[in-house]
Amino acid sequence: MNKKIAVFPGSFDPLTLGHYDIIIRALNLFDKIIIAIGKNFEKKNMFSIEKRKNWIQKTFLSLSKKIEIDSFNELTLSFCIRKKAKFLLRGIRNQLDFELEKNIFFSNQELCKKDIIETVYLFSSYEKSHINSYLVRDVIKNGGDYTIFVPSTVRI
Repeated sequence: MNKKIAVFPGSFDPLTLGHYDIIIRALNLFDKIIIAIGKNFEKKNMFSIEKRKNWIQKTFLSLSKKIEIDSFNELTLSFCIRKKAKFLLRGIRNQLDFELEKNIFFSNQELCKKDIIETVYLFSSYEKSHINSYLVRDVIKNGGDYTIFVPSTVRI
C-alpha cells in the first residue's frame, strides 16, 4: 500500500502555534508528515537548526510514529522526491501568502513535470492567522512575551 506522505517545509525559526495548528489538522489527511527545516538563503536565522529540530521533536514526541523531522538544503521538490513524498503541505494565513503560494505552485508545476507532487493548502485557523515566525522573533528581540505565540516546548 502506498503511504500518503507529505512534506511540510519551512524555516520554523521558531516553531509557532500557527505551524502547530496546520500540522495537527493535516495529520488526518496523511499517513506521515515530514517537517522539513529548509535553509532559506535570504533569511538570517535566529536559532540553529539543532535547536529548531529539538523544539519540533519535543512538541510532537507523542506523534513520532506519524511525524518525521528532517532538514534540507536543496529545492523543496528535490527533497520531496528523495523522501518519496507525493504531497507538499502548505499553510495560508492571508492574501499575501496566497499570492506567494500561487507563484510557488506554478513554478513547482514547471519544475516537476515527470514527478507528480500535489500541493495541499490548509488555511490557518482564524485565531492563529496573525502568527508568524518574524513576529515571534521581533517579540523575542524586544523582550516581549513570545510564549503566547509558540508551543510550550519552545523556550529560549
